[in-house]
Amino acid sequence: MNPYTDIADLIATLEAEIKTLNETIHTLKQEPQGFNEQIIFKYIDTASTGKTKDYVRSLGVKSERGSLFSSGDVSKLIKSGAEDISPELLAIARDVVSMKKKKR
Repeated sequence: MNPYTDIADLIATLEAEIKTLNETIHTLKQEPQGFNEQIIFKYIDTASTGKTKDYVRSLGVKSERGSLFSSGDVSKLIKSGAEDISPELLAIARDVVSMKKKKR
């Protein structure tokens, strides 16, 4: 729990956290709007660039380079984003990356 000065401050902080969580849940309940969003949803689902790469390869999709899709391609997509990925979804994926780094 975050530090607070009084009960009103604590309530405001908790309400802000609830709002953020509800927005995150709403974003995750959406259907992917394009292939790149599908990749990001898969990454969020598995929290693994390797499993996401395997998923993309199983669909027969190649990278922009024309070669097999790699874990690095997944990482690059998360880091750089793409026009067809909602900023909210990208933020969630980046949070997953951060959670994984903190876990190590």
